[in-house]
This record gives sequence, C-alpha cells and structure tokens, in this order.
Amino acid sequence: MSFLKKLFGGSNGAPAAAGPQVTETLDHAGFTIKATPMPEGGQFRLAALIEKDVGGTVRSHRMIRADMFSSKEEATQFALRKARQVIDEQGEALFTD
Repeated sequence: MSFLKKLFGGSNGAPAAAGPQVTETLDHAGFTIKATPMPEGGQFRLAALIEKDVGGTVRSHRMIRADMFSSKEEATQFALRKARQVIDEQGEALFTD
C-alpha cells in the first residue's frame, strides 16, 4: 500500500505546510508586504500578502499572479516589486469589499 501512496502522491509521513511561507517582509507607504512565493511544478508562483492597520483593525489583501519563476529568491523580489506597484496604484482601495 505504501508503494501506491508514493506512486500516486500520497503522504510520506511529513506534516503538510500550513499555507505559504513568508520569505521576506517590507514596509511601504504605511503598508506591510509579506512575500509568499508558492511552489508549483518545480517553479515558484509570484504571491504576497499586503496588510495595513486601518482604525485598529489589520486589513489584508492576498495578491497571486500568474508569473512563475525558477527560484524562490527571484519570485520573492518580483513579489515585493509588484506589491509596491499595486499599493502605489490602488492604496487603501485594495481593501474595498
């Protein structure tokens, strides 16, 4: 049975990661950017969490893009750059429902 689990992607006994891991944090224009590249098919998808304290409540926006990179470091740097651009363009409008 364990052979079949390994063959078809079953658990190898290691606990699953609890969501994307923050690789770098940056403050920009009163916002906090947390780069969270997502591993996918041997590459890393550009992703970040953008947060801001608004009236005592931390608001957040998850940014996930189609861009893929061969290294986690490259995906991290592009995520920080793209998040700064999004903040500069949209500001607090990111948090409108």
